[in-house]
Amino acid sequence: KKIFELDNPNIVVNLAAQAGVRYSIDNPSAYVQSNLVGFANVLEECRRNEVENLIYASSSSVYGGNHNLPFQETQPVNHPVSFYAATKKANELMAHTYSHLYQFPSTALRFFTVYGPWGRPDMAPMLFTKAILAQRPIKVNNFGQMQRDFTFIDDIVEALYRCCYKPATPNLDFDPLNPDPATSSAPHRIFNIGNSKPTSLIRFIEVIEDALEMKAIKDFQPLPPGDVIATAADTQALEDWVGFSPATSIEEGIKSFVSWYRDYYQV
Repeated sequence: KKIFELDNPNIVVNLAAQAGVRYSIDNPSAYVQSNLVGFANVLEECRRNEVENLIYASSSSVYGGNHNLPFQETQPVNHPVSFYAATKKANELMAHTYSHLYQFPSTALRFFTVYGPWGRPDMAPMLFTKAILAQRPIKVNNFGQMQRDFTFIDDIVEALYRCCYKPATPNLDFDPLNPDPATSSAPHRIFNIGNSKPTSLIRFIEVIEDALEMKAIKDFQPLPPGDVIATAADTQALEDWVGFSPATSIEEGIKSFVSWYRDYYQV
């Protein structure tokens, strides 16, 4: 409330959340407080302050048990396999309700495995790079038989920025008898934001090895609870909406990340 009163924003970008699939297994209450209570606070302040546009982070995790690749926003997301994913789907429902009731535009961006400089310390690029440089083993989940749609941070920022200046609008062709999950009669839209080029976990490790000029010590592990085998984004809707979709190659992105990592940690 104080932040809204002080800054009086007309555009709000909410990227704050308790993130991560695995942490939600043991700490669900953290996700309730941040992702549900916290996001409800953001929505309520957007309503009170008559915000012109809200853009918020959802997640590819919402697709859960869906194995129909690539994922499309028109597919139902009724089978989350982690509590984190369930809270992100709840965010989409909460935002849609506020957009319907109070007619302020809101846009959900379903992020697909974001990486790059200043990345989260619990994500694979940071964990793998740190371990390889220290010549410690890295955990390779599902024995390496996984795919992720790794998306470079610069692409995320570009798409997000463009959405700031193109608020969601109602779908004038929305059919309540055959509702489109990605649009609405309210000013609420959902977009995938991914690189659309799924990469195997083994290939991802190879690219990091090449950038570091060091080999990883691999500790092969089974699939952790809540994880999915593969993700892949169909980003045609995003491109149609803002004229942009992520395209940075994994080789280019990892090279940039490793360069930043070595400089920041002086290794």
